[in-house]
Amino acid sequence: MRKASSAMRESLDASASTLCNCWRLARKDGQVMGFTDHDRDLVFGGVTYRAATGLVATQIEGSVGLASGGGEVIGALQSDGLVESDLATGRYDGAGVEIWLVDWSNVENRLLIDATTIGEVTRSEFAFRAELRSLAHFFDETRGDSYQKGCSADLGDARCKVDLSASSYHTTGVVLAATQGAIVAALAEAFDDEFFTGGSLTVTSGAEAGAGGAIKSHRRFGETARLALWSQLADGMVAGDSFTLVAGCDKSAASCRSKFSNIVNFRGFPHMPGNDLVISYPSSLAPTMDGGSFFR
Repeated sequence: MRKASSAMRESLDASASTLCNCWRLARKDGQVMGFTDHDRDLVFGGVTYRAATGLVATQIEGSVGLASGGGEVIGALQSDGLVESDLATGRYDGAGVEIWLVDWSNVENRLLIDATTIGEVTRSEFAFRAELRSLAHFFDETRGDSYQKGCSADLGDARCKVDLSASSYHTTGVVLAATQGAIVAALAEAFDDEFFTGGSLTVTSGAEAGAGGAIKSHRRFGETARLALWSQLADGMVAGDSFTLVAGCDKSAASCRSKFSNIVNFRGFPHMPGNDLVISYPSSLAPTMDGGSFFR
C-alpha cells in the first residue's frame, strides 16, 4: 500500500467526502475490468471503472506478519463485464484485485489500499459472492514434492512428460442428449470405461463454447458414452454441441504403467508403508514382520 499523499490526506479530513472505492480486476486470461461504487463511471490508468454494478465490499481484515487476511465482494449479476457463465467456469478464480480509494472529483488523487486475489466464488440466482484473499495466502500453499503413494505430477506436465497431443489420449465428440450434470455423446473413437475419468472436457461449439470442466465419470454404452462433470456449466450443453476430451489419470502406478506406458516418470512412492504397518508390531505369525525383506 502506498503512503497517502497530502492531497489524499486533505480529502480524508474534508467535512464533505468526495471519496469512493474502485476495484481493478485482472483475470488470468489477460482481461482487465474495473468497477466502482460511485454513481458514474471513472477512468484512470487506462481502465474504465463502471458504476451501477451492484458491488459491495466487506471490511478487509489484515494483521502484522505473514497471517493471511481477506474479505469479500458481493455483487449483483447485472454488469456488462460480469457474465454468469464466466463465474461458473472458474474464469475469475485466482484473478488479481487492486482496491483503490479514489477522489471522484479528481481521479489523479487516489490511493492503492490493498492488492488481493479472488478465492472461492459462489453464486445464487441473481448475485455472486467472491472471497478476497491477501497475497500472504501464497505462503500457505504447498511447495515442492510430497512423499505419497500417488504421483505428484500433473498429467502432461514437464515432470510427467506424457504427450497429450497424441491421438490415443484425446478425442472429439458430439452431444446426443443432456441431463442435469451429465451428457450422452457420440465420440469419434471408442474408449474403455473410465478412460476419461479425471480428465477434462472443453466445449467447442454452442452457447458454452470455450467453457470446460473436469470429468467426474466416463461410462461406455455400446457406440455412445455417458460423461458426468464435477460442476455443471452455467447454460448447460444441448444436443448438437461439440467438444474435445483429454484423458484422465488416477495418479496410481498401475495406471502409469498400463495406460500411459510412463512408469519411468512416475513421481510417487507406491511401496511406501501405510498406517497399518506403522502401528503394527513384531509377531511370529506375521511373515512381513520377521526382520526379513519387505518384498519377497
